[in-house]
Amino acid sequence: MGLTDFWKGRRIFLTGHTGFKGSWLSLWLERLGAEVTAVSLAPETEPSLYRKLAPWDDRRHHIVDIRDGEALLALSSRFEPEIVIHMAAQALVRRSYENPAETFSTNVMGTANVLDAVRQAPTVKTVLVITSDKVYANNGSGIPFVETDILGGKDPYSNSKACTELVCQSYRDSFFKGRDLRLATVRAGNVIGGGDWSRDRLIPDFIRAFEGGEPIMLRYPEAIRPWQHVLEPLGGYLRFAQALTEDRGRDLPDALNFGPHPESFATVSELAEALGRAHRVEDVWRPAPGEHLPEAPALTLSSALALDTIGWRPRLSLQQTIDWTAAWYKANREGEDMRAFSLGQIAAYEETV
Repeated sequence: MGLTDFWKGRRIFLTGHTGFKGSWLSLWLERLGAEVTAVSLAPETEPSLYRKLAPWDDRRHHIVDIRDGEALLALSSRFEPEIVIHMAAQALVRRSYENPAETFSTNVMGTANVLDAVRQAPTVKTVLVITSDKVYANNGSGIPFVETDILGGKDPYSNSKACTELVCQSYRDSFFKGRDLRLATVRAGNVIGGGDWSRDRLIPDFIRAFEGGEPIMLRYPEAIRPWQHVLEPLGGYLRFAQALTEDRGRDLPDALNFGPHPESFATVSELAEALGRAHRVEDVWRPAPGEHLPEAPALTLSSALALDTIGWRPRLSLQQTIDWTAAWYKANREGEDMRAFSLGQIAAYEETV
């Protein structure tokens, strides 16, 4: 993918490294030889992917809440990073209904704190803020969203991420325009892969049901989502951050979508059934009883701009994504070294064409 030489020795400030996507990105950055200082809350699940991927030897690891602006400023000032990748967030839709104020506080003010630390860090050249594919005002039409579509969001999580985009726009226009610093946002979602144990997500819910010998209960089985393996958007983030840093004179977008190939758009029930086939389960799912909090019936992304500007495209089919995910959890159940196994999947992904 042309990443190794660029990232070797780069000073990276990473937030949210103990989460699902953050753990995978941390391992990939380590493989690439980057010098990383990372801040996050402690892992919230047990098992925890971050702990599964240990030991983390060459890592400055700090347990810090991004709502603590003074702590962020102190760490960034001491480390003097060149690239900031901001992933830390409250990332669960259902939890955002339960704790809306916490969601807005973390996702909006937490981002403002990160950007304020960047504002006072003269060494930073590139900032990449990870938001979500749910930042768009969704009318349920199923038409793939493009980066210029109107931002919105009815549930607190989606709305907080749309607000995060506006915070980034404000800091870009107010503080970073006259400075040699590039700030961009990236939008992806519905990522699956090994090591996710969060609640109210399809893959971990399926794994828990499978291990308990029960069918998974689906709230919205006909909802359409852009499913993709976690390494797909992470590869896009790395490639975009590299382009933003290397090509200083090039006109690059302020935001990019990283979604799967349109053939990977599928309903929740279709993905559950494919997981069932991979695990040789016949009675895979049932409709969850009762009323459920509202969720968008259809969500799809266009990644045409990412292809046109940085040459990124999805590399894995939906079936490959399912196979890689199932293989990870199978290896984990069989007691394999999951750090080595995960590094193997990253290496295999780098070789895909």
